[in-house]
Amino acid sequence: MASSNEPFYIRYYSGHQGRFGHEFLEFDFRVLGEGKGATARYANNSNYRNDSLIRKEMCVSSLLVDEIKRIIKTSEIMKEDDGKWPKKNKDGRQELEIKIGSEHISFETAKIGSLVDVTESQDPEGLRVFYYLVQDLKALVFSLIALHFKIKPI
Repeated sequence: MASSNEPFYIRYYSGHQGRFGHEFLEFDFRVLGEGKGATARYANNSNYRNDSLIRKEMCVSSLLVDEIKRIIKTSEIMKEDDGKWPKKNKDGRQELEIKIGSEHISFETAKIGSLVDVTESQDPEGLRVFYYLVQDLKALVFSLIALHFKIKPI
């Protein structure tokens, strides 16, 4: 397992330019440095029905960072290559960038609507790893936001 104080950064982006403007979902986790902790940032921009940009930022523990590293390493995404994945198109794109220690990798692909898009791609095994890792990370982020920013009625 990786050291808690090694450089760590992960960023996910999914977005498109549509009739409502630039709509996107983005989040990242980063270790700030020796003894400075880590942060998680989230942004969601949906201009549908005049919704506004939602931004959230929170401090996270080293245990959470270690768990994210474990999820990433277990997925084996660092062994994948996006060369045969669908290219970004009018429907949008997804990006995933990961830095753990001296390892750094960046992916870009078209938005994935369902597992059918994955199985019909030129690299279904690699894209499946990406798809499930992104689903796991999004579930984690949405849970953190729900727990951290929950408003309790009096």
